Amino acid sequence: MAQQGHDGEAARYVSLAAEYARKIRTGELPATTQLPSYGEIARKHGVSEIVVRKALELLKNQGLIRSERRRGIFVTDQPNLVRISPERQMEDPEDTYGHETDREVQIERERAEVPAPEHVAEAFAVEMGEPVIWTKVRASEAGRPISISDSYQPLGVLDTSTAETLVETVADRLPTPDHAAWLRTPAGELVKTVHQRYTAGDGRVVMLSDISYPRNRYDSFVFRMSLTADS
Repeated sequence: MAQQGHDGEAARYVSLAAEYARKIRTGELPATTQLPSYGEIARKHGVSEIVVRKALELLKNQGLIRSERRRGIFVTDQPNLVRISPERQMEDPEDTYGHETDREVQIERERAEVPAPEHVAEAFAVEMGEPVIWTKVRASEAGRPISISDSYQPLGVLDTSTAETLVETVADRLPTPDHAAWLRTPAGELVKTVHQRYTAGDGRVVMLSDISYPRNRYDSFVFRMSLTADS
């Protein structure tokens, strides 16, 4: 997701944040628990304090921890489940959803070469009907559907390592028939949808994704636009 030179650090702070998020949500780190200092966390996990700072910023954005001046950092009283973007996208779905729950997560994938629909062809600047790569991902938690997505990429682009910008649009919408069927959404009921547009530095769109979640899956959504991590 982030450019190649920054992938390692990005992965470290996302992974570190996910580890603490899981401990908080499962009660291993109960509410009001004080976290160790930046230096202590850095030494324990073998990372820099910069990585620790970024990880804790993510946890604060998720509402999982709070800082008190001159006292330290503490687990909040009522941790919320927050969808973070694009940090979520730096992991496989198995890892992403696994960090949110201690229940079993199941992921189903389909990938095929398909004719480009009109909106995809327009975004990729190709003729409608030209072949593109389509991927559908279905996720469930302990047998309960929690998300479904459709993604399109130009031929030859199987990852988003060249993307520098992610623009997301979140809305409550009526789901497409297959998304409604997977999420078991009653007729006429809205779902939470996220439309993603990944763009490379030269302006090329390298992926489009449409993701649907049950409306009550997340308490809130947090967004970041740049996919280029700081050194």
